[in-house]
Amino acid sequence: MKKIIITGGAGFIGSHVVRRFVNRYPQYLIINVDALTYAGNLENLVDIEDKPNYVFEKADIKDKTTISAIFDKYGVTDIVHLAAESHVDRSILSPMDFVYTNVIGTVNLLEVAKEKWKADYTGHLFYHISTDEVYGALGDEGLFTEETRYDPHSPYSASKAASDHFVRAYYDTYGIKTIISNCSNNYGPNHFPEKLIPLSINNIINNKPLPVYGDGKYTRDWLYVKDHAIAIDLLFHEGKIGDTYNIGGFNEWKNIDLVMLLCKQMDEKLGREPGTSQQLITYVKDRPGHDRRYAIDAGKINKELGWKPSVTFEEGLSATIDWFLNNKTWLNNVTSGAYASYYDHQYENR
Repeated sequence: MKKIIITGGAGFIGSHVVRRFVNRYPQYLIINVDALTYAGNLENLVDIEDKPNYVFEKADIKDKTTISAIFDKYGVTDIVHLAAESHVDRSILSPMDFVYTNVIGTVNLLEVAKEKWKADYTGHLFYHISTDEVYGALGDEGLFTEETRYDPHSPYSASKAASDHFVRAYYDTYGIKTIISNCSNNYGPNHFPEKLIPLSINNIINNKPLPVYGDGKYTRDWLYVKDHAIAIDLLFHEGKIGDTYNIGGFNEWKNIDLVMLLCKQMDEKLGREPGTSQQLITYVKDRPGHDRRYAIDAGKINKELGWKPSVTFEEGLSATIDWFLNNKTWLNNVTSGAYASYYDHQYENR
């Protein structure tokens, strides 16, 4: 029986991965390990929290002793590692937080896995989820491939690059079975409203300004989070040990074009006059080290494993907006901070 730790499982991407694994694989025990920092929200998982093959452990990956105890408690067989500090703006303000969580935390997990599985690494997997930002920036043409040289430009991307290198080092040095995937920008339900899409949705609902950095022409590839969870599931079960896979949505959008589309869809769904939300767009001072363009070549995972996005960006954006409009209590709890007490109410006395 597989007993899988999914780190960061109360976060945005992590909660979708936890839900997929819990629902698709009742024969597995899924151990959600999350420190419940600001972006960790157990309300993301209310629909599966009582499933018999799911448990939650409040723990910080920086605490090696606690992680080791969780390994012993459950007899952990595999790790899907998503826990990370992930917001570039926050990394500029507080880079050491990113070093401690993304680098030291990852090495702690690797060390515990090495110690607990050292008798035989066969049958154990350390799957590390990373970002396309480790590759740096692209010009007007070209795509990131698995062979692209690392060239991180922010404290966030530098910390993720370092964690990637440590995972590869433990594969090469100790023989731990590893897989790494690097994804493009995710969007979808449960997205914490500090990132562009959920922030814009929330601000449009509340008639607040829509901040757009610089000239608005920064370009990103967008990946629907449910498609990312499908890819993670596929790589966990069928990916080649020691390999890296890029996961992208084949959806390049300039920020300003994305916000304009979002405004159009929001006006339609809210019954507002066309162009109403566009009036909220406000250009703001650019952030330091802002990479101009990211775009992923996801051809490898498509060719080897048959994965491709299931929705277009327009379809995924529409579904995302619908989710936020239909889950205003979740959104209000996040923006008010009330979500932070969910653990105390639901888990502390179990």
